[in-house]
Amino acid sequence: MSRTELLSPDGDDEERDVEARDEVGLRPQTLDDFVGQEQLKGHLRVMLQAARNRQQAMGHLLFAGPPGLGKTTLSTIIANEMDAAIHITSGPALEKGGDLAAILTKLEDGDVLFIDEIHRLARPVEEVLYPAMEDFQLDLVLGKGPAARTMRLPVARFTLIGATTRTGLITGPLRDRFDYPARLDFYEPDELQSIVLRAAGILDVEIDDAGAREIAIRSRGTPRISNRLLRQVRDYADVERDGSITREVAADGLEFFGVDHRGLDKATRALLVSLCEMFDGGPVGLKTLSISVSEPTETVEDVYEPYLIQQGMLMRTPQGRMATAAAWSHLGMTPPTTSPDKAPPPGLFD
Repeated sequence: MSRTELLSPDGDDEERDVEARDEVGLRPQTLDDFVGQEQLKGHLRVMLQAARNRQQAMGHLLFAGPPGLGKTTLSTIIANEMDAAIHITSGPALEKGGDLAAILTKLEDGDVLFIDEIHRLARPVEEVLYPAMEDFQLDLVLGKGPAARTMRLPVARFTLIGATTRTGLITGPLRDRFDYPARLDFYEPDELQSIVLRAAGILDVEIDDAGAREIAIRSRGTPRISNRLLRQVRDYADVERDGSITREVAADGLEFFGVDHRGLDKATRALLVSLCEMFDGGPVGLKTLSISVSEPTETVEDVYEPYLIQQGMLMRTPQGRMATAAAWSHLGMTPPTTSPDKAPPPGLFD
């Protein structure tokens, strides 16, 4: 079973060490503890049981979806359910084929190799990964020039789990080698409420159902955000209130930290304000919009836009990003009566 060891720089600071362990403990360790993604969990249960019956490693899995939905957590759960070790790395960290080869040669039968941001793998690394995934063989090139020769080494039968926020950037040959591609969906408020209550129990936070519901509604369908908001509200309740979290305390605490009733934080609202104020609601290109809020295009596209689109506040069109009526209403702003893209084109002699 995978194990995480936490080291404290100050051996006498027992309280800080306990707090750190509590934060790590927010991740569920079994499928039964994992809340949400019911269809995916059902598929994984069947695949896990089949692999245990055959006493073999599971097939390779690809988890796709926005950040914070549980891709890494599910990978750890799979390793725990298979009583196997998990080795975690990321696409950008594997720069050369030799980097991946060094990891593959250390794997044992049944181990799980988790590659986050797998869409960012370099092409030479992918070439090393192909035979390892299909035949559990590692192709090595010995020497250079005319004297170079290839040699195949067997590697352990492992399970590769890839995680990506951008499935379209994964090359076709790599995507086709996964036995089971799955997409994680945003969570419903009821599911997030259960996650908040579970986390509160682990962190020893006094909270009622209404307080957990308020946090869940503002969590943008993402468990990682709900856990972060819970910790923020906990701090607010400890300092400004009596320590217990009710709906009123949760609402006041979230407003204090800049999270509004729709779950939009300061950065997300800044994106909408820029789109509406600076560009009259669009359409505007992604790069231009990203520069206006001083954020990388990947952050805007993968972190901010999915929730805004889900809430019907933003549209992606061939001409660029556009604000919807819901965005103007949420910001309390009046949309322009006529936007440049809707104006008739000028005549030949105008």
